[in-house]
Amino acid sequence: MIATGAPPARQPSLWGHLYLQVLVAILLGVTAGYYLPQYADGWYKPIGDAFIALVKMIIAPVIFLTLVSGIAGMKALGDAGRVAAKAFAYFLFFSTLALIVGLIVANVVQPGAGMNIDPATLDASKIHGYEEKAAEQSIAAFLLAMIPTTLVSALVEGQLLQVLLVSILFGVALALVGEPARPVAEMIDRIGLVVFKLVGIVMRAAPVGAFGAMGFTIGKYGLGSLVNLGQLVATFYLTSILFVLVVLGTVARLSGFSILKLIRYLKAELLLVLGTSSSESALPALIEKMERAGCAKPVVGLVVPAGYSFNLDGTNIYMTLAALFIAQATGVHLSLGEQIFLLGVAMISSKGAAGVTGSGFITLAATLHLVPSVPVAGIALILGVDRFMSECRSLTNFIGNAVATIVVARWDGALDREALNRALNGRPEAGPARIGPEADPD
Repeated sequence: MIATGAPPARQPSLWGHLYLQVLVAILLGVTAGYYLPQYADGWYKPIGDAFIALVKMIIAPVIFLTLVSGIAGMKALGDAGRVAAKAFAYFLFFSTLALIVGLIVANVVQPGAGMNIDPATLDASKIHGYEEKAAEQSIAAFLLAMIPTTLVSALVEGQLLQVLLVSILFGVALALVGEPARPVAEMIDRIGLVVFKLVGIVMRAAPVGAFGAMGFTIGKYGLGSLVNLGQLVATFYLTSILFVLVVLGTVARLSGFSILKLIRYLKAELLLVLGTSSSESALPALIEKMERAGCAKPVVGLVVPAGYSFNLDGTNIYMTLAALFIAQATGVHLSLGEQIFLLGVAMISSKGAAGVTGSGFITLAATLHLVPSVPVAGIALILGVDRFMSECRSLTNFIGNAVATIVVARWDGALDREALNRALNGRPEAGPARIGPEADPD
């Protein structure tokens, strides 16, 4: 707490802003990858992977503490159920809409038409590792994967769906016990303060991680590939941008805020997502930013973690668009009924896809495994450019979850309008933030 009458917090220098540090790191990574590509695998990739591993190390405790605290903070267990029901209704509607958008765009643009590739000529050896992972994404395996071996193993292994399940069950049990469990709830809140301070320490390394990840991408695939990625990648980027500005922008406007101001408010986190190709890298910061923007802590604790598994707009656009691209490229004609079946399978297989690099590609492979009309070997066609599409997937997923949190909070009457306006207009309340460099008010 800040004592009454204390002087206002010192404003940081321009270099003290995390978003500027990450932006400079991305530019340095592009430069290093271009001029020193020989270090892509040996130096840049380990640096980027190390930062993502650091973030993943704290994801499980952050989700557990936030979700348990959120459920325990509800006035009644029915409140938690009500918020969850609204959140999942939102997730289901907009995730399905994203799949439909990808399907429509693929049919209109037809980025794979005319390629006339024989599936038998494709090098399937490149995708064996992805096929094994895709096989694990069957519906039965997906349901079993949600259940951890023990109560603690979910937190140890860091499986996102398992952490969600354990957190919800523990939070519900805590709420049911009531008053005798208050010391446990208070202890979880205090542990949360320590863990979020740890997050702040880890986030200081964000520019280093962004440098390594971008250096690897450019060094591995070349600077020219950033410009000439082909019609599929261009179509995917344009579709995602339109989805964010038009669809999510309309939702934002109807909810009383500007999507462009929200993007500006989250600029540091979006640059981090861009640099690391992982929306998971900015998950802890998103939780803090949404609370600062006036969303009630219990709502944030439920919506944000769940959204990372069930509200993946960018991944959903990618799945139907890429699946139809492969079908068109290999000369497979999908009837309307087959496309609807593809959409239904994608609705199921996309749930639980983590926000880490490569998860969208694995989920696509899982979807094609269940759709016999489209050759699974066709994913070898997009293997080379998938890395570049992963940035767009992650950015769209991240923005979608931020919008969902504000909308659900407003829907539930748990949104502080004044705090939201202050945050989106660049006038946050004085006081140190929990996430990121303490000098960075963004």
